[in-house]
Amino acid sequence: MMDVMVTRAESAAATRRALLDAAAELLDLGGPEAVTLREVGARAGVSRGAPYRHFTGKDSLLTTIATESWQRIADQIHTLRTDPALTASEKLHGALHILITVARDQPHLYQMLFRRTGHRPEDLTEGLDRVRRQLCGPADTPTADRIRAAGHFQDEFLAIVTDLTGERNTRHYGALLLTSTHGIADMELSGHLATDSLHTTADELIDTLVRVAADAGKTA
Repeated sequence: MMDVMVTRAESAAATRRALLDAAAELLDLGGPEAVTLREVGARAGVSRGAPYRHFTGKDSLLTTIATESWQRIADQIHTLRTDPALTASEKLHGALHILITVARDQPHLYQMLFRRTGHRPEDLTEGLDRVRRQLCGPADTPTADRIRAAGHFQDEFLAIVTDLTGERNTRHYGALLLTSTHGIADMELSGHLATDSLHTTADELIDTLVRVAADAGKTA
């Protein structure tokens, strides 16, 4: 009996994973509008009713994708932060480059994480403390999981900023670095950064941001 239960649990987990992978592929291809439970189930090769047994609806599915994405980004930044071979400037450069890479490689996911109205995991533009306030909500909801994962990203990122700028300047420069990086990503995605008039690239601008933060740390 136990073996049967384990097999069923493994099968359910495999189906859920297939649905999430299919949804992520559809998101990359056509944005949130392309993600429907019917299309996700068809792409995953499962029965028509299978998606509804794992997710309450499209929002639940997209929220789970956002949660996993935030966790993946946070884990990547944690790996940078704890690498003893990297300087503080190199760690910050790597962290900002991770965000730029998401925008370049998965623009629809990037837009969903940072801009989609009503679905932004941490609403950075409304203040870095918003995440912690929202963490007091129900602990068993997909939205709470998403916010918690975004909070993990924020904590890892701010720890890198602290190492370079000092604790007193962390929040100020953390907000400056994030908003500037998002602006750079927007300009690159829209094609405006490629115009001859600006004579720069996203990577060069990231280098400048890191130098600004490093200079702030020297004068702290």
